[in-house]
Amino acid sequence: MVEDKGPLYRNFYKNVNQSYFNQHQSTSIMNITGTHFNYYLICRRKLWLFASGIQMEHTSDAVYEGKLIHETSYPQRSDRFKEIELDGIKLDFFDAKNNVVHEIKKSDKREEAHIWQLKYYLYVLGKNGVAATGVLEYPKLRKTEEVLLSQPDREYIEEALSEIQKIIDSENAPEKLPVSHCRNCSYFDFCYAGES
Repeated sequence: MVEDKGPLYRNFYKNVNQSYFNQHQSTSIMNITGTHFNYYLICRRKLWLFASGIQMEHTSDAVYEGKLIHETSYPQRSDRFKEIELDGIKLDFFDAKNNVVHEIKKSDKREEAHIWQLKYYLYVLGKNGVAATGVLEYPKLRKTEEVLLSQPDREYIEEALSEIQKIIDSENAPEKLPVSHCRNCSYFDFCYAGES
């Protein structure tokens, strides 16, 4: 349950919850995006807030820096590789000739979540008849990592999708992580406003 931070906050939060409920009460399962999957692995509260329409990424310098790295690291790719949107995922760089998904990240701080996000992309492609591999790229670190999808990975993803849907469908946001995990999060001010 979200702690009480005053009437304005309560009214905002009530409207967000009601808006989310009205939007999703008649739908069975929303398309789970790569962002949903990534947030599930990083912070369940962040996942719930994002899925409920509270999107704070536009306020984050770290997110802006990541977008800049993404847009400027490989300018020649837009000529050779295709952008694909499929079942809620968006692949910025897909090498259709070799069936390789290229995913660019700013740093490897959350590498495990990055790997699983890319595996989720491979899972969705596989569900649509495209067998692909992935390459996770960290241009600032000059580091790349090949990512493959195994049968145990598929099973984990299917379990995770069920959990993600439960979190999204919940009326209440999950509990906050300890503040030490959250300092660079774009939702930090939202979760910790008014706390010292």
